[in-house]
Amino acid sequence: MLSKTKKSKIFILDTNVILHDHTCIYQFQDNDIILPITVLEELDKFKRGNDLINFQAREFTRLLDEIVGDELFNGGKSLGKDKGKLRIETGKPFSETLRNSFREDIPDHRILSIAEYTKNLYPKRKTVLISKDINLRMKAKSLGIQSEDYKTDQVTDTNVLDKTVTTFENFNDQYIDVLYNQGSFAVEDVKENFNPDANECFIFKGTSSSALARFDAKSNRIYRVEKKSAYGIKPRNAEQTFSLNMLTDPEIRLIALTGKAGTGKTLLALAAAIEQHRLYEQILLARPIVALSNRDIGYLPGDAAEKINPYMQPLFDNLGVIKHSFNPRSNEYQTIEEMIKEERLNITPLAFIRGRSLSNAFFIIDEAQNLTPHEIKTIITRAGEGTKMVFTGDLQQIDSPYLDMKSNGLAYMTDRMKNQDVFAHINLVKGERSALAELASNLL
Repeated sequence: MLSKTKKSKIFILDTNVILHDHTCIYQFQDNDIILPITVLEELDKFKRGNDLINFQAREFTRLLDEIVGDELFNGGKSLGKDKGKLRIETGKPFSETLRNSFREDIPDHRILSIAEYTKNLYPKRKTVLISKDINLRMKAKSLGIQSEDYKTDQVTDTNVLDKTVTTFENFNDQYIDVLYNQGSFAVEDVKENFNPDANECFIFKGTSSSALARFDAKSNRIYRVEKKSAYGIKPRNAEQTFSLNMLTDPEIRLIALTGKAGTGKTLLALAAAIEQHRLYEQILLARPIVALSNRDIGYLPGDAAEKINPYMQPLFDNLGVIKHSFNPRSNEYQTIEEMIKEERLNITPLAFIRGRSLSNAFFIIDEAQNLTPHEIKTIITRAGEGTKMVFTGDLQQIDSPYLDMKSNGLAYMTDRMKNQDVFAHINLVKGERSALAELASNLL
């Protein structure tokens, strides 16, 4: 049993917290954790499948089995030194307030009944329901039960995601001349208290000239960035120029491209990959499938390919833009056709990548804002020798109901990996799809 006088808190976990991070039970310090038995029922439905969410469910089940072993679990189980106890709580009768408020007997309401029961059983301790579901949190609060989001892997300062290019006005023309004549200058030559992050980008504007530049942490120098095209795709603004520069830099192995729709994130990444096709054994372009209206992809008509194609179509569209910038008889066009035929250029759902070798590959993950931090980590840790990974996404368009600006995997990765030599991030601001698309993105 949990102590009725212990001053630490009691956290009750919702199913979506475990599906977000299967190691979550170790993130609550010395506080006790209650796992409603309804959560185990729900997890059982997620164990089968190839998506990362299914992986989370299976891993948590294995973890729970290791913790419990052959012992009885109704009294709670210690999670280790300086940790609290984990206990599974069986179902509790609905109180009169619950019955009058919520007529349906559904998993969310069973979790609420356990939270209410726990709160009343341990009046001297703080009981908190942890859930990624905003509606469930609101229901709990309406019953006088404290409820919070799972905050362990949230980004604390989202401003770092917006500022990736620094503009210097009235910059000394002498240093701009050095960039054009010599290609670089040492950081200490500029001014005191100038401490740029690794791969930070700059726009230097002098009285008569300007230059684009990027900081190289290894040499502690600022290098000029030239405007170069990649496989027929030409950069149209400074951010796109910086993006192509880093996408084609073999020293940078992990890149985050963020920005609103139409800024060219996926197109630039794909063009850079094809431009360097001789350096990589395969180019993989994938995106997570976020089911519509909480329905699995199996509800869609047709065979596997027909079910998946609607989700993959935006990626094929980007490939089509690159292909049609060349004459069908040109070597460039034929190279793309051959790569597709030989499966060296592969567009596929992210779930289908599991189990594949990622050595010496250029791997582009589109719509990465819909991935959890643990899913991002799972993908990156599978990178073999010679592999470059590019995550693209719009942090304003998160389709998952349990992720937001602070908790999605793309934001988490960008925040944690900043100032690492092998990592670079560019936030593309200006839409280049069309004037109409740019207007709609800004006003609607």
